[in-house]
Amino acid sequence: MEKQSIDQLKQICSQVRRDCLRMVHAVQSGHPGAALGLTEYFVGLYFNEMKHDNKFNMDGKGEDLFFLSNGHVSALWYSVLARCGYFNTEELGTFRKLNSRLQGHPATHEGLPGIRIASGSLGQGLSVAIGAAQTKKLNNDDKLVYVMMGDGEQQEGQVWEAAMYASHHKVDNLIAAIDYNGQQIDGPTSKVMDLLNLRSKYEAFGWEVIDIKEGNDMASVVEGMAKAKSLTGKGKPVMILLYTEMGYGVDFMVGTHKWHGVAPNDEQLANALGQLEETLGDY
Repeated sequence: MEKQSIDQLKQICSQVRRDCLRMVHAVQSGHPGAALGLTEYFVGLYFNEMKHDNKFNMDGKGEDLFFLSNGHVSALWYSVLARCGYFNTEELGTFRKLNSRLQGHPATHEGLPGIRIASGSLGQGLSVAIGAAQTKKLNNDDKLVYVMMGDGEQQEGQVWEAAMYASHHKVDNLIAAIDYNGQQIDGPTSKVMDLLNLRSKYEAFGWEVIDIKEGNDMASVVEGMAKAKSLTGKGKPVMILLYTEMGYGVDFMVGTHKWHGVAPNDEQLANALGQLEETLGDY
C-alpha cells in the first residue's frame, strides 16, 4: 500500500472514528473509548508504516505482522482493515451481530482476513508476537512484528514474563506499543493499580523504549513509528509508550474511563458524528 500524506491520514482517522461510533451504537454494545484514542496509531500503522498485503494469508511470510492484545478495541481494527481493503466496508454493519465475522473481540474461526489470533483475554498478545518474531528470524524473514497492548494490561503477570524473554533472546524485530491513556474499565490506572514508571521498568527488563507524547497527533505518531523502526535489529526489542486520550475526537467522551465500554445513544451519536467529518463515505 502506498504511503499517505499527513493530511490524508487525518482524513482517514475522521472516517474511522465515525465507523467505530456507528458500529458500537448500532448494537448498543462495544468499547468506543480506547478505539477513538488509538485511531491515529492504527491508521499510521496500516496506511503508512507496515508492509502488508490485503490479499490475506495466515502465514504472513514476507510481510510485517500486527497483533492486537487489548482486543476490546476491535471496532477500530475492523474499520482500519476494511478501509485497507481486507474486506468490504459494508460488513462493518454486522459488528457484534449473531454469526458475524466481526465478533466483539477478534476471533479466528470465522476466517476474517487480517486476524491471526483470538484476543481479548488480556496479557497474551506480547507472548504471541514474540513467537511470531522469532519465527521470522528462523525463516530469514526480515520483516517486523508489531503488537498493541493496553496500559491496564500491564497489571498482568504474563506481560512481564514475556518482556523478560524477549530481551534475553534479543527479539529485536519486535515493536510493541502500550496505549498509555491512564484509564481502564474501573477507573484511572493510578487508582486501580498504579503502573509507576513504565519506561524505567521496560528499560530495566532490557528493552529500548521511546515515547510518543502526542499519540493523537498524526505527525507525531508517524515520526515516532519511524524512530521505533530505526531501533530494530540492534539486539533489543522496542517499546513505544503511546500517550493517548481515551475518547479522543469527541468532546464529551475524551479523557474518561466512563466510555470504556458504553455505547452512545441516538442523541449522543448524532452529537459525536457532528464533530467528525465524513471523508471516505459511511458504510
